[in-house]
Amino acid sequence: MITSADPDSFPHSVLAERHPALIRQVRDAFPYPPDRQQALDALAAETAWSAAGTAAGRIAPLPAGAHDEARWGRWGRPYVGQSWFEVPFLWAESYFYRRLLEAVGHFGPGPWQGVDPFAPFKRAELRGAAVAEELAALDEVPGLPREEQDRAVLGGALWGNRADLGFRISAGGGTDTGAGTGGEGGGGRGAGEDARDGVIVDDADRFWRHLGPAGPASTPSGATALHLVADNAGRELIPDLILLDHLLTTGRAATAVLHVKPYPYFVSDATTADVVDCLRRITEAPGRAGRIGARLWDAMTSGRLAVRDHWFFCAPLPYAAMPDDLRADLAQAAVTVFKGDLNYRRLVGDRHHPATTPFASLTSYAPSPLLALRTLKSDVAVGLDPDVLADLERDGGAWRTGGTHAVVQFRA
Repeated sequence: MITSADPDSFPHSVLAERHPALIRQVRDAFPYPPDRQQALDALAAETAWSAAGTAAGRIAPLPAGAHDEARWGRWGRPYVGQSWFEVPFLWAESYFYRRLLEAVGHFGPGPWQGVDPFAPFKRAELRGAAVAEELAALDEVPGLPREEQDRAVLGGALWGNRADLGFRISAGGGTDTGAGTGGEGGGGRGAGEDARDGVIVDDADRFWRHLGPAGPASTPSGATALHLVADNAGRELIPDLILLDHLLTTGRAATAVLHVKPYPYFVSDATTADVVDCLRRITEAPGRAGRIGARLWDAMTSGRLAVRDHWFFCAPLPYAAMPDDLRADLAQAAVTVFKGDLNYRRLVGDRHHPATTPFASLTSYAPSPLLALRTLKSDVAVGLDPDVLADLERDGGAWRTGGTHAVVQFRA
């Protein structure tokens, strides 16, 4: 199990550097009253790594009567009272964000109930020049051969996963919401670029063959719906919506379901409100983007594109532990696309797996065929060819955590 105990590890840097920077940014982004500011300061003190090289505080439980207190009480029973840096990294990250929402009063009652503490960052990103450039690049796609159109929209969704506000939080307190398309932590790539650059596992052809030229391949259930489990809002969610439009308009999917978080989770995780914001941004754009936005709007109002949420998407648990109702929902899918690093960690387990461990063996529990689109931003890596792994290790660098490499992994 991956933890943050090693001071030289990537997980340790997230807890010791990224989380304090995020608390400061959230505190500065709103005119929170003194009690909310004090709660944020208390969370910062509890989760800090001290100058003496030790954990400053111990994990405290949610206050009595808090929203979902019982559920988090069960999940946190083995960890409350321990150091934040010694418990499983996935649980520590998830619980940090749950505690952050508690500190700002998101679950109420009170005037701050329902206010997304990350909304200013998400909205700034949508207004940025990078989004305008990426939407304008869609005008190039119709001129491409069909196979290259498929590659372009899938590559956009894949590399859009680099557009992660949490990934771009800096210890200095800045958030890069307008990064260019080519740099580390940037967003999608232009339609003319080779989206396979940096992809260390590429099962895209298997995915397209499974869908077939006009509708999913035969499945035991006869399912024709495509499900997509979203990760981030803004510059990642827009390419996801464009991918869904492409699948619907080319007949690869008769209907589609977009799964989002029921409330804010990690910094830029997508909620229903974010879907609406992104859809409006696409619809208001000139050219082909605006036409795609209009089609998506019609697809949602007609029911061909549904948006759903589920409490489990904000749980610190692997997808192998998904509840029966979510399993039954995903079982209806011809394919379920899982976006992003956090979903990937939950798919295969947030562990130090040997990197050549087969992806299919770790996801055999999933109730339908699945495709993982993930830019590597954490230590987990599976399904790699031994020669590819050897080259990556020989070259050095933070290939597991720097957002410079990606995987497209399909399991029928």
